Amino acid sequence: MPRVRQGHARHKSKKRVLKAAKGFYGPRKNQIRLAQEAVVRANVYSRVGRRQKKRLFREMWIIRLNAACRARDISYSQFINGCKKAAIELNRKMLSEIAIADPAGFDQIIAKAKASLK
Repeated sequence: MPRVRQGHARHKSKKRVLKAAKGFYGPRKNQIRLAQEAVVRANVYSRVGRRQKKRLFREMWIIRLNAACRARDISYSQFINGCKKAAIELNRKMLSEIAIADPAGFDQIIAKAKASLK
């Protein structure tokens, strides 16, 4: 069996890791062993972050809706309950955008939600 020389393959794999570690601080950007560990950890955190981003946006929309609802004398939970009973099928993202961009339209939605609660 002939001897295998790994120069090209090894150089290519190291280059791939160091390219992924570009922008890291200290020796984690140019020492291969530390860079490999840092890149693996960064990939794990990036996957977690993609999941958390969805949660954080939903949380932000709910906070915005709660503030807009309380300014119109209704709690967020009553508003969502009223929307479901009134068959208003807008999601929280759209409702929060309407609350910011079109307050008059949001007032109409609130009126329908309040009417369906009675």
